[in-house]
Order: sequence, then structure tokens, then C-alpha cells
Amino acid sequence: MMLLLPYLLFVIFKLKRSRQQLRISEHRLKSTVEGSGDTLWDWNIKTGEVLRINDKYTSDTNSNSGFPPNREFIHPHDLQHVETALKKHFAEHTAFFEASYRIKDSFDRWHWVLDRGKIIEKDANLNPLRMTGTVRDISQLKSTEARLNLFAKCVESLTDAIAIYDKNFKLVDLNPSFLTLFGGSREQYLKKDFTLNGYDQSYVDEIKATVKATEHWQQEVKLRNAKRQLLPIEISIDEIKNEHNQICNYVVVFSDQTERKKAESQLHNLSNRDRTTGLPNRNLFFTNLKKLAKQDNHHALLVFDLDNFKKINDSLGHQLGDSLLSKLAMRLNKLTREKDVFYRLGGDEFALVMSGTNDIHTITRMAKLFLAAIATPFNMAGHELVITSSVGIVLFPEDGNTPELLLKNADTAMYHAKKKGNSYLFFNDTMNREAVKRLQIENLMRYGLKEDHFEVYYQPKMNIRTGKLDGMEALVRFITPKKGVISPGVFIPIAEETGQIIEIGEVVLNKACRDVKAWIDQGLFSGRVAVNLSAKQFSLPDLTTRIDVILQKNELPSYFLELEITEGTVMDDPNEAIAVMRSLSARGIHLAMDDFGTGYSSLAYLKQFPLNTLKVDKAFIDDMQSERGRNMVDSIVTIAHNLDLHVVAEGVEQADQVVMLEQLKCQTVQGYYYSKPLSQPEFTAFLQKQLDKSAPSLLKTVKA
Repeated sequence: MMLLLPYLLFVIFKLKRSRQQLRISEHRLKSTVEGSGDTLWDWNIKTGEVLRINDKYTSDTNSNSGFPPNREFIHPHDLQHVETALKKHFAEHTAFFEASYRIKDSFDRWHWVLDRGKIIEKDANLNPLRMTGTVRDISQLKSTEARLNLFAKCVESLTDAIAIYDKNFKLVDLNPSFLTLFGGSREQYLKKDFTLNGYDQSYVDEIKATVKATEHWQQEVKLRNAKRQLLPIEISIDEIKNEHNQICNYVVVFSDQTERKKAESQLHNLSNRDRTTGLPNRNLFFTNLKKLAKQDNHHALLVFDLDNFKKINDSLGHQLGDSLLSKLAMRLNKLTREKDVFYRLGGDEFALVMSGTNDIHTITRMAKLFLAAIATPFNMAGHELVITSSVGIVLFPEDGNTPELLLKNADTAMYHAKKKGNSYLFFNDTMNREAVKRLQIENLMRYGLKEDHFEVYYQPKMNIRTGKLDGMEALVRFITPKKGVISPGVFIPIAEETGQIIEIGEVVLNKACRDVKAWIDQGLFSGRVAVNLSAKQFSLPDLTTRIDVILQKNELPSYFLELEITEGTVMDDPNEAIAVMRSLSARGIHLAMDDFGTGYSSLAYLKQFPLNTLKVDKAFIDDMQSERGRNMVDSIVTIAHNLDLHVVAEGVEQADQVVMLEQLKCQTVQGYYYSKPLSQPEFTAFLQKQLDKSAPSLLKTVKA
């Protein structure tokens, strides 16, 4: 017994030491596992108990929930996959168990994990008793893998066409959808420069410059597909940089917007269109009006309903009433301008929004057109239906700055208009008076054209060096029997808006040619008469033919005619203007640009216009007392001389203006300093006086 004691003590010592070393090993193992971020697990298959180290998914709780032991934490979609892998290992079909799946942590969040394990103990019948393994979080790896797969699939199978260019915008690769959209083979595109068929190279260069400046460009364009159909294509271009922040590639995505636009249009129509008439409905009315209210611009709202429409519904039925509303909508919608929008607000109430205008004539003209169209009878189901209406008109922002207030005031105006019957009324009394005045002038002009109340007056254009007559400008005067002379500043803008300016312009041209021919035949005149061409005249497709007819009618050679055209007229469409001006110039007609400097013509176009004369506007002449104003006139005169153009200064009223203009080498002046505009008899006397002042030799030259 005494001999056994030391041995027992030694065994106890060794056992304690082994346990201590085991604890140290366990601590090191746990530290290693914790450092690796992996979860270490040990599964007693027979009892179902699981020991987990560094577990962040199941809160270190033991589990006895079946097969596999952590099934309650595995994503339902992944469970079958895990079970199959585990059964294969149990059947010794695999050396190791390995499965990736999603597992829920203690905060109910899903993580992707890689679970690996191996059976390390079996019973006498080779049944598994114990299994150990590790679980590693691979969420980030899975995310990266998913992204890579996604990008690869995008390039190969995305329905959008993708093209990849190098830093010099030469094509290096494209996806199959590119060829599906645009046709052709891959080889024919490779190494080719970026371009857009149907667009100028200048536009493509602008795109490239924008991308280089902002790293991105996106816009919708029109391109032809493989079937030569013109499609709306949204192009998105992004630059790609390498790890050194240097541009290495450009990715261009072409997205066909056809289906999207079609779907959007259908959805938009369902929620924003009136089913009976097809017009935009009340919902869209308020939406659009709110957008317009945010713009710093003028708009008009016309609201009307149909008088006694309820009687038609009650007597003939709602079906016929709806049909009537539909026909009315079609009739009125054809009368609107391109940028106007016609709405059905509900029932028999309609609204017209005229954006970008507060011009009284334009608005009242539309109101009158509507009232006349509504009053035109409808033949329906054997009935001739005659309806009338009343229109209330408001202006933004004068009569309200919100859709609700504008509609309220328009309804008020419409209510008052109903008292007059089949009429329109402005909410603003001042505007109403102005509308009446403009309507009176419009009627006066119509009557004046019929009764020949438009006269032509002539203002001399004098040679600044000799003080003798160079020519004259024909100016229209509207002289009415009852109202007297109506200022051109009043009637000309209205005439331009109504189109009456075309007929007035022809009256002026005809009378000017008639008078000049008479003065030439009398030996009183040998220069040119300048006649203004309005923008509407200039845009007539048969302008040159009309002028030819008037010249031939009066037997006046084209040499004696000069046509004055404003900057704004020619700059509306410079290329078309050049073609018209060349046609006129080819006939021997001189051309002058009127009011030069007040518009926005560019020198690039100015040198292309076949002009003979440049007229300096009165505003610049009036400002010549200041150094800045004098320099401005000097610049205009210099430009004209450099382009080999004759210069006429208009609105000259003072002697010092004449002196300064002579110093600046302006050739001709026109204005009250020499003479006011003169009637035909007065100008005949003026010509006779000029002739009397001339030397005998000059008189012979003139007569010759």
C-alpha cells in the first residue's frame, strides 16, 4: 500500500498536468478558431447533441432538432441540398461533407456559409457516431460571385445593346443584342469609331466632349434598326477608369424605348384620358396646369360648357349625348394650336389651355372660333342639333397663380358671359376692354381693305454728302373716315397676327410701284423705292410670283424696287431665307436688312445673305450722344462697309446726328431732319423741288 501511494500521486500529478495542457490546447484551439472567424462544431450523432465553438449563428445552444442538427436555422430553399450532401457522406459516397447554404443568425439575418465536416467515429457496425467540422461565412464571396455572374450575363444576354470602346472611342467588343438591334456582323463593327447614323459628326463630337468633361452622357435619339425602322433609342455612355484613375474604356448602352413608350402611353391614357371623348381629363388638367404655373411665362385658360345640354340628354338619351360630346371634341380639337391642350373637365364642361401667350387677339380669335364651331349644327340620328356655349377666359399670372384659382375665376367669367349668350368674357375688365378695342380694329381693317382706306406715304432717303435724294421708303397709313388716322403701332401687330398684313402689304407694294412708275415717266425720279416685307409675306411659298405680277402690272422694272426685311424674319429659318432672298435678288430687286442690330443675326449668316443695304435702327441713332452709342453705330457701319453694303441711318432728327454720321462714313440718312413721311401729292411736289435744285447737267441725266 505504501508503494502504491507514490504511484497514485504520480498518476494524479500527470493527470492534472494533462488536464492543464488540455485546457491550454483547448484555449489555443478556441483562439485559433475565433481568429479565423470560422465556427467549429462537434456532433454526437447518437444523442443529437452539438458542441459549437465561436458560433455566431445559433447562439451556442445545443440542438437536438433532427437531421441535420441545425435544420431549424437553414433556409427552407437550401434544406434539401444540405440533407442530400449529408446523406451522401453518411453512405460513404463522399470523403467529406461539404455544402454552401443560407443560415439565420440570432438577429434573424441570413448569411451564406460553407459547411465542411467529416465522420470521425463509428460503432462496430460502422454506423456514424460522431462528426466534426467547420462553418465559414462566405456572404461576401457569394455577393462578389453573384455580381460577377450578373455582369457576365448582362453583357451576353441583356436585351439592351452594349458596345465597349477603348479610350479613343474605337469599338473593342459588343454583345449579341447589339447585332440583333442594328444588324450586321461583329467583325464589321470592331475597331470602328463611335458614330450615330443619321447625325452629324459635330453632334457626335459634342457627345464625346461631354462624356470626357462629366464622365457620363445620356439622351434619347432616333436611330434605325436592322429593318431600317426609326426607333426611339436611349443612349447611355459611361467612362471606365483603371486603378491608376486613367480612362481605359467607354461603355455605351443602347436601350430601345419603343415598348416602354407604348406601355407608358397606354397607362397614361387609362388614368388621364376621358373615355367618351378621348380628351385629357380633369386629373391631367390640374397636373399640367401646375407645371405651367411654375414656368415664368404667360398662359391663358378658356373654360366653357354647353347651354341646355341637359335637355338633349333627357329627351334623346345619354348615348346620343355622349356621341354628341365626342363629335364636338373632335371638331374643336382640330382648331387648337399645336402647343394648346384641350380638356374635358367633366359633364359638358371643357377647357382649353393656351400656353406661352397672353396676346388678346390670339386668345379672342380662338374663343370666336370655338363659339362658331359649337354653334354649327350637328346631324345625328335624324336630328339636327344646334347648341350654344359661353366662354370664360383668365390669364396667368394676372388672374390667378394656382390651377384652382384660375378655374374658379374662369367659371366666374363664364357665368357672366352666359348672361350675354353665346359669347366670351375675360375675367379682367381691363383686358375685356382691350379685347373689344382690338376686335374693332380688326373689323376696321377688314372694311378698310375693302374700301381702300390704306394709303402709302413716302419718306425721303437723302445722300448725306450731297444732300440730294437717294430714294425713299414706302410707309403704310391707315386713314378711316370716322376714326381718322390709326397708328401703325396699333394696327400692324394685329394685322400680323390675323394674317391681314399679307393683303395690306400687297396694297402698299402695288401703290408704291404705281406711283414710282408715274414719277419715272414724268422724269422726276430715278432711284429706288423701299417697301417693307412682313414675316408672313416673306414666308409665302409664292412670294416671288406675287411680286412679279405686281411689277408687271405696273410695268415697273425690278431695278427700281428695294425690299426691306427685318433681322427676326430672316433668322427664323436662315437657310430658307437665303434661298428666297437669292430668288428675289436674281430678279434685280435690291434687298435691305431693316432695324439691323436689334435682332439676333450672326455675321456667319449675314455674309451669306444677298443684301445690298444695311439700315441702322433709330434706337442706335438716338444713343449717339454717348460714346458707347457712337461706337455701336461705328461698328455697324464698319461691318456694312466690310461686307460691301450700302448704309442707311433711319430716324435722324438732329443736325449733330448728321455730322456724326458723316464722320462715320454713313452714306444715306432718313428721318424728320430732312422730311416727315409725305403723301403721294406731297412727295410729287418734293421731287419737283429736288429737280429744280439740280444742275442742268444733272437734270439731263435724270431725264435720260
